[in-house]
Formats: sequence, C-alpha cells, structure tokens
Amino acid sequence: MYDRIKGFRDFYPEEMGARRETIDTLEGTARRYGFREIGTPALERAEIWTDKSGDDIVEELYAFEDQGGRHVTMVPELTPTVARLVVAKQQALSKPIKWFSTRPFWRYEQVQQGRQREFYQTNVDIFGSSEPEADAEILAWAADALTSLGLTGEHFDFRISHRDILGGLFEEYAAETAGDAADDIDVEAGIRAVDKSEKVDRAEYLRLLENAGLTGDQAEEFASLIERNDLDAVLAHTDAERVTEAVSNLQNVLAAAEDFGAREYCTVSLDTARGLDYYTGVVFECFDSTGEVSRSIFGGGRYDDLIESYGGQPTPAVGVAPGYATLSLLCQRAGVWPDEELATEYYVLQVGDTRPTASRITRELRAAGHVVESDVAGRSFGAQMNYADSINAETVVIVGEQDLANDEVTIKDMGSGDQVTAPVDDFPGERERPSIDDFE
Repeated sequence: MYDRIKGFRDFYPEEMGARRETIDTLEGTARRYGFREIGTPALERAEIWTDKSGDDIVEELYAFEDQGGRHVTMVPELTPTVARLVVAKQQALSKPIKWFSTRPFWRYEQVQQGRQREFYQTNVDIFGSSEPEADAEILAWAADALTSLGLTGEHFDFRISHRDILGGLFEEYAAETAGDAADDIDVEAGIRAVDKSEKVDRAEYLRLLENAGLTGDQAEEFASLIERNDLDAVLAHTDAERVTEAVSNLQNVLAAAEDFGAREYCTVSLDTARGLDYYTGVVFECFDSTGEVSRSIFGGGRYDDLIESYGGQPTPAVGVAPGYATLSLLCQRAGVWPDEELATEYYVLQVGDTRPTASRITRELRAAGHVVESDVAGRSFGAQMNYADSINAETVVIVGEQDLANDEVTIKDMGSGDQVTAPVDDFPGERERPSIDDFE
C-alpha cells in the first residue's frame, strides 16, 4: 500500500465534480470578459525565480537538475511564466493582452489550512494598459466570479491598497533620517514587514520595521498611520509626490470599480502590501468577511516592471489568482459549495441480448446532451438497478428481451419509483428530455 505524499491531495469523483463546477464558473466569467485561455508548462528553468529572488528561494521550490544538466523547478506561480510568454511574442500580440489559465502549482511549504504543496489557481491577467480601468476590470471579474458562485458581499471583502503609498512614506522617513542612517532604509523590507503585520504580534511587527531602517518612534508613527486606512490622513501627513500620485491612482481605480459594479466589495486597507517585490502599484487581497478562513481567498495587483525585467519592452500589467483550496473553504462556510454527489440523467439497462437497441438509445440520449450510462460489465438486472441507484440516475430505461418482443421499452423514474412503457421506435425521439410524463 502506497501512501499519498504530504501536501498533495486526491479528488474522488464527488469532490472533483464540485471543483469542476467551481472552476467552470470562474473560467466562464473570464471568457465573458474577453479573457483568452492559455496553457503553460509544469516545468521551468529555476533561474526564472532565483535570478529575481536569490538562491535561498530554492528551499521553497520543487527544484532539481534534470538529465540534461539543467536546473529546473516545478512552477510555483504563474506570473514569471506568463511574463516569459509575453516577451517571446510581444510585438505580435494585440494590446491589451487578456489571458487566463487554471492549473496546478508546487511549493515546498508548511501544510496548513488552505495551503497545500500542490495547489490549483485560476490566473487572470491584463498586459498593456496602465489605466485605472484595467485594475477595476480585474476587480470586477473577481467580484462577478464570486457572486456567480452564490457568494455575496456578506461573505467576502476585497482589501485594496497601493504599494507606492507605503514606499513613499518610507522614503519620507529616510529623508528625515540624518547622515548615513538614511542609506540603511530598505523600502522593500519595510513593505514586506507591513505584509506580515497581521501574522505577527505588534512588537514583532515594529521590530521588523526597525530592521528595515526606521527608528523606534518612526516605526510606531508609521504603523499607526497605516492602521487608520484613511487616505485623507495620509495626504495630511505628507505632500510627497510619490504618495499623492499613488493616492490619486487608488482613488481613480475605486471610482472605476464603482462604475464596473465592484466598489461595494472594496475596502481601503493600507496594510495590504503583498509580499512579492515585483508588485508596483495597486494591490489587493480577498478575505472571508468572518475570518473563519484564515488565509486569503486570492491576491493580486499591478506589476508594471516585470515584463521589462525579463527582457521585454516596458509593459504595464495587472492580475489576480484565486486559489481553490481557500475558495472551497469560503464557499463551504457560506453554504454555496456545489453538492458533492454523482449526477446521472439516464441509465440504460440491458436484459438479455438487447445491446443493439440499448446502444442506439444510449447514443441518441448522449447526442441530445444528456449524461448517460449503460452496462459494460455483464451484470444482472438487480446489480444494474443497484448501480443506477449508486450513481443517482434520475431515469432508468429498461431494454429487455420481453419489452422488445412487444416493441417497447420501460421507463422508470428513480425518484418516485413510477414506471411506464414506451414504443421503442419512439424513444427517445425528438424530445428534449424524455420522461415517463411523455408516455403516461
């Protein structure tokens, strides 16, 4: 007996059916917005990540040397891969580029609620527009996708911020610091500290801010200002161009989100920072409004410099990536997760030497778009009825030798137990969904 590897999951048909329905909802919403599906490899050169984040990141990857001597890794996230695709055909691609994909990723992380080592996400990205409308469309897609699942604003909250508000405030503190100490200000480390603020206690948060170069008083003042989530208070604190432009951009995104139908789900949350350094502007995360699901449902934002950093022409970009581990937890908590049960519309039961007729009925029902099963194991009448019940067949069509001798088939409604006979040459016919009601 072989055990499943820790951090990896199996999905039996019942659960996979619910997951597929959820994935189809998100992807169908993306298609309605004009996003086009792409496919990407499971394996990439590890340098795509180590060149940007250093060799230490290898500890978080499923990385190895392949038989060709290449340092490769199972893909831990999609954004660098999609950047590579854009760079490869940048001149030929019409702008804006609107892509989506659903696929697995792999990270060697500590397994916990909503976090596995293999996980699935739907990534949705727009390349080639720096306008607030692009950010707002990503937010609108996310809101539309979640509400299409049956969720409402009572179930989730989009927390939205801007990286340059944090970065600009850090720069201002650096300017206030006399002498060489200003050189010790690490803006990106400070933003990463903000990203961790809800995961650590306040003393540890302030210590991280001080490690990024702030004094104790500055760290306390900065943390207090950010916690207010008040854009007017930020503007009253500073007139630094980087900050004022960021506030204006964030306000413009929220105004566009209002027109696109997503503003009601958005809350300004300045301690939403996103830990990855490639984010450049508006960033956002979605959380369970009750806090029962501790991890974010999704995260995303703007990464305007990434395409250029991979050798392409300067190309603004914004995207988001819902993960199905946390999304399923949110839907279950809200009571809108699809039923995890098998669904079969028809089971065509064979008794005796009736395969040609049974197969013809099966083909015609499938051609009409129905989910249909028939016997492929040579089972008895009773065994076939038990199987039909186990797969939740709504209707059983009994094709028996005696029935055919009378030019009939028997139709049984599995819910009520009622059954009638129907002329074999008239079944299923042109009916959209034949049932016993058509022949009573």
